[in-house]
Amino acid sequence: MPKTPSNDVELGTLAPDFRLPDASGAQFALADVADSHAVLIAFISNRCPFVVLIREQLAQFARDYADRGLAVIAINSNDDAAHPEESVERIAQEVSEQGYIFPYLKDASQDVAKAFGAACTPDLFLYDQDRRLAYHGQFDDARPGNGKPVTGADLRRAADLVLAGAALDFQQTPSIGCNIKWTPGNEPSSFSTAA
Repeated sequence: MPKTPSNDVELGTLAPDFRLPDASGAQFALADVADSHAVLIAFISNRCPFVVLIREQLAQFARDYADRGLAVIAINSNDDAAHPEESVERIAQEVSEQGYIFPYLKDASQDVAKAFGAACTPDLFLYDQDRRLAYHGQFDDARPGNGKPVTGADLRRAADLVLAGAALDFQQTPSIGCNIKWTPGNEPSSFSTAA
């Protein structure tokens, strides 16, 4: 299956602001988790095999870290005209079936994905208390078909350090997954960030 790596986003970059709806139409913004010690922005999909592989453990990660002050917000930026399984109705179904306790939002314009520099699903952006990018890497080293257990080890290690106010002490491995399904003519021409 085709694999797309995450973009190289500079650590320390400030989280872009956004306001997006969930499947019920309720609006969520980054400011809604202002009291959190850290926030994970996860660009995910309802169908990508890389996300399907980790989604149960992603839901568990959110439950495990909620009481520690880490908020999770998931975003679906895939074109649902060409890929109906990425519709808001399917987002609602995913939330229910997977037991997501976090907002799962629809980025219909794909502007938020572009602002973050998201390229694939899953694409994970972990921000510290100041909303500076501390980790932009893989959930763990499990991939569809490689037989490795899904543990979230890399993200958990990063979250533990961020919540402790410590610097990350390990090499970040980029995430890899399905490419974001851009609306025809809306593909990003290039990507760069500045801290």
